[in-house]
Amino acid sequence: MVEPADVRAIGLERAAYVSLLGFAAAPQISIAASGILLGLTALLWLALVIHRRERIEVPPMFWPLLAYAGVTLVSSAFSIRPEVSFLKAKQLLLFAIVPIVYRLARGRRTLTAVDVIITVGALNAVYGILQYAILNYDNLGRRVQGSLGHYMTYSGVIMLVACIAAARLMFRRQDRMWAALIMPAIVVALALTFSRNAWVGACAGIGLLFILRDFRLLAILPVAAALFIGFAPRQISDRLYSTFSLTDPTNRDRLAMVRSGLHIIRDFPLTGVGPDMIIQVYPHYRDPSATKQLNPHLHNVPLQIAAERGLPALGIWIWFVVTLVRDFARKLRSSPLPSLPTAALAGVVAMLGAGMFEHNFGDSEFLMLFLVLVTLPYAADRVPAATAPAFGQHTRAA
Repeated sequence: MVEPADVRAIGLERAAYVSLLGFAAAPQISIAASGILLGLTALLWLALVIHRRERIEVPPMFWPLLAYAGVTLVSSAFSIRPEVSFLKAKQLLLFAIVPIVYRLARGRRTLTAVDVIITVGALNAVYGILQYAILNYDNLGRRVQGSLGHYMTYSGVIMLVACIAAARLMFRRQDRMWAALIMPAIVVALALTFSRNAWVGACAGIGLLFILRDFRLLAILPVAAALFIGFAPRQISDRLYSTFSLTDPTNRDRLAMVRSGLHIIRDFPLTGVGPDMIIQVYPHYRDPSATKQLNPHLHNVPLQIAAERGLPALGIWIWFVVTLVRDFARKLRSSPLPSLPTAALAGVVAMLGAGMFEHNFGDSEFLMLFLVLVTLPYAADRVPAATAPAFGQHTRAA
């Protein structure tokens, strides 16, 4: 006979897991939906932990994140406008995604979460292609953005989905057909964003997957590049060529932002100018060669963190990244679900590659999906909760 307390625990477990799946999909759809579903999932997770008297557990990479949150609050306290910086620091609440996913997406439940992410990614990719083909989102002034509010956010999350789908295609032993079917749409949608940083990130992440699977697969990259140049619309091929042009105004502006950022770091090495304060100080530090009068951020993740939050914050962020790379490299050899650590490792490399040209780590939708992605390999190693061992689990081999 099932005790009433067990029935409540099973109900909470199922409700929390379904809510988590909804949240895993939401960053590709809407920031408002993401916030609502994250809040609901957090409440259900907390109720489950309290009901079962569980101790909150976290993976090793959470500790650098916690330290990063601490130095961010210190930076906010010393900001040139603390009230604005503390308001921006509320983004640190997103770090709660890590213990939530770690608890709720145990074992093979992680595979269901991946299925949800790439399926929604495929639908969003098709929507982006339709925007380009029908709604005239076909130029730098009006770029494909899917259901999201900005093309840069859209390209960032599509980049991560491309890495996840590619890892599933190359490292899952079964259930690879879906990834093979949707991969072309994801790649085409990514190309249509005109976002060069996401192109760089996707090439870096998927290139790493090729190396991990079979070094000879790298021979595909020049063939793919030739096909891209040969068949892509002229606007897109011109955008690709501009990546290597020193006369391109956006390239010149990014180099100018590097010089401005280094001057800011020199003047504020320990705590930076404070979160969300680059836009306030940029006119004073603007390089004479800059093409834009004002920039809200420096379009480079390490540079942005150091200028905004100080060199200690940058050091801790590097600790976070190194921890991820170390742990995923180990899991490549030990995980029963190899598609998860490979996808996460590719996602980290893609984030770093794109992050040299865009502040993607500060984009809430991107950060939500990224934190889900990098937590799944840790959660996959955990035994499912005893209250509902069969719910949401895959029965096939990975």
